[in-house]
Amino acid sequence: MAKASKIVEDVTVRFAGDSGDGMQLTGTQFTETTAIVGNDLSTLPDFPAEIRAPAGSLSGVSGFQLHFSSSEIQTPGDSPDVLVAMNPAALKVNLPDLKPGGTIIVNTDSFDDKNLRLAKYNSNPLEDGSLSNYNVIPIPLTQMTMETLKDMELSVKDKEKCKNFFALGLMYWMYNRPIDVTLKWLETKFKNKPEIMEANKKALMAGYNFGETTEIFTTRFEVKAAELPKGKYRNISGNEATALGFVTASLKSGLKLFLGSYPITPASEILHELSKYKEFDVVTFQAEDEIAGISSAIGASFAGALAITTTSGPGFSLKSEALGLALITELPLIVVDVQRGGPSTGLPTKTEQADLLQAFFGRHGEAPLAIIAAKSPADCFYMAIEASRIATKYMTPVVLLTDGYLAMGSEPLRIPDFEELPDINVKFRTDPEGFYPYLRDEKLSRPWAIPGTPGLEHRIGGLEKQNIYGSISYDPDNHEEMVKIRKQKIDNIANDIPELKVDGSDTDELLILSWGSTYGAIKEALRNARKQGYKVAHAHLTYLNPFPRNIKDVLDKYEKVLIPELNTGQLALLIKGRFLKDVIQLNKVKGRPFKVAEIENKIYEVLGGTNGN
Repeated sequence: MAKASKIVEDVTVRFAGDSGDGMQLTGTQFTETTAIVGNDLSTLPDFPAEIRAPAGSLSGVSGFQLHFSSSEIQTPGDSPDVLVAMNPAALKVNLPDLKPGGTIIVNTDSFDDKNLRLAKYNSNPLEDGSLSNYNVIPIPLTQMTMETLKDMELSVKDKEKCKNFFALGLMYWMYNRPIDVTLKWLETKFKNKPEIMEANKKALMAGYNFGETTEIFTTRFEVKAAELPKGKYRNISGNEATALGFVTASLKSGLKLFLGSYPITPASEILHELSKYKEFDVVTFQAEDEIAGISSAIGASFAGALAITTTSGPGFSLKSEALGLALITELPLIVVDVQRGGPSTGLPTKTEQADLLQAFFGRHGEAPLAIIAAKSPADCFYMAIEASRIATKYMTPVVLLTDGYLAMGSEPLRIPDFEELPDINVKFRTDPEGFYPYLRDEKLSRPWAIPGTPGLEHRIGGLEKQNIYGSISYDPDNHEEMVKIRKQKIDNIANDIPELKVDGSDTDELLILSWGSTYGAIKEALRNARKQGYKVAHAHLTYLNPFPRNIKDVLDKYEKVLIPELNTGQLALLIKGRFLKDVIQLNKVKGRPFKVAEIENKIYEVLGGTNGN
């Protein structure tokens, strides 16, 4: 029977199953194929922090959501159109997010008494009518995978593991995706395990062919390629983009890149990525703890390297003392903080924006430093370069804030020409004539003098230094002067960054002020609200310390200012305190990013209307 084909503009799909079901792998392969097709896309991986949560349990559910479209998109989607549920727990955890009338492709083989009990179901939802509002497609995925592989000499466990590729093949057929990308990937991934490679290939093809031949599916869907700006693109996660940004900054500056870091979720992937670039003179050092990681980076900076250290919330806390050392010695250093749910161990695999105040104030003494934040996975590339430029130009530590949503999510990155990117001009002091370690230029930056340079011997360390000369000083007036100089140096960065841009008009009734990963949801909400006739402007901060020099002028133009944050109001606190501006807060601390609808509904509430007026 010929299958009908339906063109749709965008689709949101979520793969969900047990931690051992390969949902992240399945989602990643679907994403890579979708990127090659040319759709715009955004992803949201979601998995438990435990290495292996109990099989079949609610806490062990792993998910991967992908939003792909023939037009430009900014988020991984509010609610899935399709949920692929590999077991009862996956269904129960993810069903509340599914769109009304959405499609559920479910592995019926897993709905036995044991798994239903683990998922805390009192009855089988496939039989009790509770899913009547959805398009349920029951498929015995495990059984069909085993039947496909019955002639292969593999263990039952190895055969069963291939069911995720059966499901992937089915989804490739359903959304008219090419299958050869994953076939080639399997050949590379399992080249040393030919039996496993062949089994996964067979399962993938069987799933695809099942979609073609079964009468369960009468329609397949097609999402045309998006009309993005011309150029060469690659799908990239925020952590990958951060790593590549630093490699690029190293090439731009001519400095050897050094990463001293301790693995911590969700920042570890930056370390893994950078370790692949030894041919670009990148040195990665996996330290024994967070303090050793940042201390090694400080030493590398002293020796003339582009030095970075990466971490997440708890690790950022542990680095605070050494960060003060980098600040008082006035050495360039970049600290990447991939924010996650806290406090303490908190929610290691979930997202949050709750480290902003720690970045501002999480050190003893008067210790201001530069703070910037990425707004999307692809933007992590550019912000890594910008952090490197600021750090080396102003001889200061820089904190680059990303978060779990950006780090693990992905989107297309247009690969820029090397010449398009900003220059990073580094000049080491080599002339001993008139040299003093704290002699400053017009930016108040001190000279970068590499150890071993003849005639440039000098003291450096955590004790306060005499201005200009660098000898140890306990003089109270000198200390106050040095504190003021270090602050003024950071303030001077405001003259070297763009002014705050406003998307909207001075006559709009509401300004949304944002930072970090809330950017995408706000952009889509803004577009929807404007279609409804609401007058809303938006300004997004990528530079947080110092703020852009025109921020007060922007704030003063609007009577109503809304600040959405994935915390309890940290930017709001700073804006209120510094500019005495009364703001409206929208706060969420659930380990998940904002949905577009949440922003949209707040706009309607603030402006006294409803969706559709």
